[in-house]
Amino acid sequence: MSRPTGRVLTLLELLQSGGTRTIADLAERLGVDGRTVRRYVDHLIDLDVPVEAVRGRYGGYRLGPGHRLPPLMLGEDEAVAVLLGLVAGRRTGLTTATATAGETAAAKIRRVLPRPLAARVDAVLEALAFTEPAGESAAPDAGILLTLADAVRHRRPVAIRYTDREGRRGDRTLHPQGVVAHAGRWYVTGRDPGIGEDRTFRLDRVADARLLPGSFEAIEGPDPARRVLSGFATAPYRHEVTLRIRGTAEQIRTRLPASVASVTALPGTGSPSPAPEPADAREPDRPEASDGPPWLRVEVRAERLDWLPPVLAALDLPFVVERPDELRELVVALADRFARRARRS
Repeated sequence: MSRPTGRVLTLLELLQSGGTRTIADLAERLGVDGRTVRRYVDHLIDLDVPVEAVRGRYGGYRLGPGHRLPPLMLGEDEAVAVLLGLVAGRRTGLTTATATAGETAAAKIRRVLPRPLAARVDAVLEALAFTEPAGESAAPDAGILLTLADAVRHRRPVAIRYTDREGRRGDRTLHPQGVVAHAGRWYVTGRDPGIGEDRTFRLDRVADARLLPGSFEAIEGPDPARRVLSGFATAPYRHEVTLRIRGTAEQIRTRLPASVASVTALPGTGSPSPAPEPADAREPDRPEASDGPPWLRVEVRAERLDWLPPVLAALDLPFVVERPDELRELVVALADRFARRARRS
């Protein structure tokens, strides 16, 4: 590679670091004069790299938006970070592109790496193991994701075409508040202006998204991530479970996260005051206040109940089952099995 060509590529790398770079700074970094810097900039423009001139006392050059991605100059750490990000994104299901797009992007980066670095990156990928199974393939359409993100930023209403979990298709209007990645899936959450309620939609079930005229005011309340998690905890399911658990919210959240259960203070206690453990765990009356950890109300919605008794056992906190009776019976049955096995010699 000739020295001028190498300096042109170095100029591109400097501009890709961001911001406006003065001619004096670029000339010093490249070891040339200002006139040569301008000539190198002309070379980049001839290659369709969108370099913009910035006038004024602190003017110089910067990269502007273009119709295509200019050549990227990645350092060793940057190349490894991008490749590992692509691999991790595919494994967790949080990639926003199809599997083919992710694989071709990784292949392009690996193809231009220097051989020693490529060998080291291959060694990392071969040695890498994951403790969790690969995430489900539920990547959203990139165009839909970009449209919704633009609507969130500029507070624009959107019309979406959505298929619910029962397979019913319909058109919805949404005032989107945020895009949330959770457990290998992408969601958009916001307010449905037609019914005046918060709604959350899975992005992989959105077939089309279109910006609508006008704008909307920001909604007061929890951030988008909390809205999504609370929506999971309050969604309609076969069983509605109500518990009282004696402990802190932090202790309860170790086994019953916000996406599974809601935790609130008992009515009339405000910030929950301490309360004693009831003498009879089957008696649903609220315990009286005394010294000790607070009693909190925990509500869970679930399709099945058989997973809850082991979770309550793992919490190892005093609890009362208020409803349903079926859960109380499952807890007693689990306790009997534990007692029988503990007595075996």
